[in-house]
Amino acid sequence: MSENTVPGDSGRRTVDPDGIPQKPFEAPDGSTTVLLVRHGATQPARVGKPFPAKDGHGDPDLAPEGHVQATQLGRRLSTEHSAKPFEALYVTSLIRTHQTATPFVAVSGLTPRVEPGLREVHLGDYEGGLLRIKGAEGDPTVAEVYRQERWDVIPGAEPWDEFQGRCVEAVERIRLEHAGGRVIAVVHGGVIAAVLSHVAQSRRFAFVSADNTSVSEIVYLKDPVDRWILRRFNDTTHLAT
Repeated sequence: MSENTVPGDSGRRTVDPDGIPQKPFEAPDGSTTVLLVRHGATQPARVGKPFPAKDGHGDPDLAPEGHVQATQLGRRLSTEHSAKPFEALYVTSLIRTHQTATPFVAVSGLTPRVEPGLREVHLGDYEGGLLRIKGAEGDPTVAEVYRQERWDVIPGAEPWDEFQGRCVEAVERIRLEHAGGRVIAVVHGGVIAAVLSHVAQSRRFAFVSADNTSVSEIVYLKDPVDRWILRRFNDTTHLAT
């Protein structure tokens, strides 16, 4: 191969004879960018007072601090939207994602679209906030969940393969509908973990630590081969302000 050419998807391209400097990453034309944003902090889980339910899932509102986080997130996303617009905003069927998206909706004018496939993992017997309570109590079943890295250690909970499968399918639907565009999806911590472990081909629970209103970014590249890449995880710089 000549020192002045590089391989590409359509043959060889001429290289600048003055050299190739290092530059920040910029998604090439035809790439699809999806920001996965975790919802804001929700109401505290209280013993004997399960969260309201929707379709079998605990469906708590945001806590006051969650609304503050959502406002900070909205400012941050608005800045990114002004620099390079997003073409769609997705939320799930659970209220905390709608509430988290509200400040950004108010300034962007984007209409949230519900993607049910990105709802949180179903936790079976530990739904309604009980997982949080059991974890605080040092429950051995919760410890076993994290040791085995699968939710269905909990009786009645959603098996990992089914959960990750529906999350990945939903992201692929979004990618195909918005090929070459930029999209935001306000989702849940478990969903982020499932999607990113697929993208990175990592351990199942490698990304379970996403903070409230954190931003993670995945990009689908078309050149030189079709593939997802992970660009950032758990970006919370907007909360520092």
